[in-house]
Amino acid sequence: MISPRTREAGFLVPAALVGALGVATVATARADALRTGPVATVAIGLALLVAMHVALRLRAPQADPYVLPTVGVLTAIGMVTLYRINPDLARDQLVWLGVAAVVFVGVLLVMPDHRVLERYRYLIGILAVVLLLATAAFGTVIYGAKLWITLPGGQTVQPGEVVKVLIVIFLAGYMRDKRELLAVPTRRILGVPAPPMAVLGPMLVVLGLALALVAALNDFGTALMFFGVFLAMIYVATGRAAYAGVGAGLFLAGAVAIWAAVPRIQDRVDSWLHPFQDTQDRGYQMVQSLYALADGGVVGTGLGKGFLVTESGRPVIPFLETDFIFTAVGTELGFIGAMGVLALIMLFVARGFTIAARANDGFSKLLATGLTAMLGLQAFIIVGGVVRLVPLTGVTLPFLSYGGSSVVTNFGIVAILLVISHRTDRPYRPRVKRRDRGADEAPAWDDEP
Repeated sequence: MISPRTREAGFLVPAALVGALGVATVATARADALRTGPVATVAIGLALLVAMHVALRLRAPQADPYVLPTVGVLTAIGMVTLYRINPDLARDQLVWLGVAAVVFVGVLLVMPDHRVLERYRYLIGILAVVLLLATAAFGTVIYGAKLWITLPGGQTVQPGEVVKVLIVIFLAGYMRDKRELLAVPTRRILGVPAPPMAVLGPMLVVLGLALALVAALNDFGTALMFFGVFLAMIYVATGRAAYAGVGAGLFLAGAVAIWAAVPRIQDRVDSWLHPFQDTQDRGYQMVQSLYALADGGVVGTGLGKGFLVTESGRPVIPFLETDFIFTAVGTELGFIGAMGVLALIMLFVARGFTIAARANDGFSKLLATGLTAMLGLQAFIIVGGVVRLVPLTGVTLPFLSYGGSSVVTNFGIVAILLVISHRTDRPYRPRVKRRDRGADEAPAWDDEP
């Protein structure tokens, strides 16, 4: 029988091929001659994935074998696309991928049992609020949003990426602790049965503070993700669809109120509804994105051949490497390539929810559900914005977009999911009767002393 890690090693081969062939193709298209030098960049990225694979062999041998290869292929596509836009971006992303690998391995080494996080749920929730307060106090406003803190040396970090994970951990721990009271309503709010405010209070306070601070930082995309993840988790914790329905109604009411009160949001909604009315200003990004996707057609223009960058090296679409990287994929790989990326994202989400369904304790189920829902919702928001399904927000496409904080955080999430998977599927070893006690001991797992 093939072990999970052996299967994982085999599935990492496509990631290596996608990266090597993709970068070589882009470099060849740029120089009009065969070039293999940039493949060294992909080799380093592959070495980092192999290092993660080895760490899983040693620390989590029973973890899901499909998650890391799926993430590896998405990362390879992202690296190829960034190299196509600007080789310097790909090199910078490779550095952040190295940091992400360290975080990935660190999670496996330091946290063999993720359930320890449940003990510190309140401290984790407070830490999330503190990080947002620090961003509000010391952050730098870039493009109208105050999301980044500038470190000595000019490097910027985005604490909001870490806050997303902390909020999910807090909600998972709190909902697991209060799940019976949450599931058994004792009062009615807006005509819907609801638990007492003493149960909802702490959760709503932390979530409300986080939402308020994120809105104050002008990051409404993250606020949308917080609320969406909260609805997904409370539905899983209680099994009551009414909570999700009332939450969706409150979200729509809040969205309308924010649209009416914030001019920046009004501009975004107008550019979403009527992009062709102002193609040189507010609707420029959306119009150029639609034209680029149409230019790609079914099979794409080919790597390195799409009109994505001007002769001076300036991207035709602003923020092409972050908000609109899916447009770059759709242009040069076509409808087929874009659907392939979406299929990989859906595969990752499916494996994440499978890990949640198989988990053998409530905290693990809620934590895996929340982390998976967060990345899935983030992908839906950005892809939906690019194809004009929903108003565009400033979130990144997981594992593909340029950004150090996002890459590091996402690989940390992957590590946590794999730790949960390993603890669920690790071999079971029943304990034998000890003659000196004359009674059967409680059953144990094979990694317990």
